[in-house]
Amino acid sequence: MMYILILVGFAATFVGTLSGSGGMINFPIMLLLGVPVHSAIAANKFANMFSSFSSFFVLLRRNDTKLAPYFITGSISLAGGICGGLIASAISREHLTIIALVLLTGALFLTFIKTKKDVQPEIETKQLSPRKYPYLFGIGAYDGMFGPGQGTMQMQLFLRNGFTYIRTLSFTRFNTFLSCTGAVFTYLWAGHYMWGVAIPLTIGSICGAQAAIKLAPHLKTKQVTILMRTVTVMLILQLIIQWG
Repeated sequence: MMYILILVGFAATFVGTLSGSGGMINFPIMLLLGVPVHSAIAANKFANMFSSFSSFFVLLRRNDTKLAPYFITGSISLAGGICGGLIASAISREHLTIIALVLLTGALFLTFIKTKKDVQPEIETKQLSPRKYPYLFGIGAYDGMFGPGQGTMQMQLFLRNGFTYIRTLSFTRFNTFLSCTGAVFTYLWAGHYMWGVAIPLTIGSICGAQAAIKLAPHLKTKQVTILMRTVTVMLILQLIIQWG
C-alpha cells in the first residue's frame, strides 16, 4: 500500500497544483484502501502542508518576489483552516458534500465568464481586495473541514481579481500551506493520524508538486482554463455520485 500511496500522492498533487482539486484523486482512493474518513482527511492535510510549501518556495525564488504580500491572505487562510478542522467532527460528510457542490458549481460558472484581457504585468493586481477576505476565509475553513476543490475555488478567486496564473499559483499554494497547517494541528489533537498512510502520501505529494511547478510556466491561459473546467466538472460529478 505504501507504493500505491506514493503514486496517488504524486498524481493528485500534480493535478492539484496546476488546477486545484487534487483531493478528488487521493481522497476516494484512500477510502477504497480502507482508510477511515477522518484519517484520510488528516493524511491529505499533512501531505498538502508540505507539498504546498515546497512548491510555493520554488515559485517565490524563481519569480524573485517578496514574502510580505502573502502574510495577509495567509493569516486569513490559517484562521480558516483552524476553524474548519475544529468543526469537522460536528458536520456530517453529507452536509460537507452539499456545501462543496454549491461552491464548485459557482466556481465552474465563473470559468465561463470572460476575464479582463488587458491586465499587463506592470499593473497586475498585487493584493486581494479586503472585500474578498470572507470568501478566502470560507475556502480555508472548507479546506480544514474536507478539502477537495478548495484549490480550484481559490485559484478562481485570484484569477477573477486580476492576478496572473503564476502569481495565482503562488498565493494559492501559500494559502493552502497555512490552511492545511491549521487543520493538521486540530487533527493531531483529535488523534486521527495514521502515519503509515500520511508519510507515503506526503512523499508522493512533494514530488508531484515539484513536477507541476516545472510545467506551469509553459502552460497558456486557455490550457489552464480548460484544465480547471475539466477537473471541476469531474469533481462535481464525483460529489453528486457520492451524495446519491
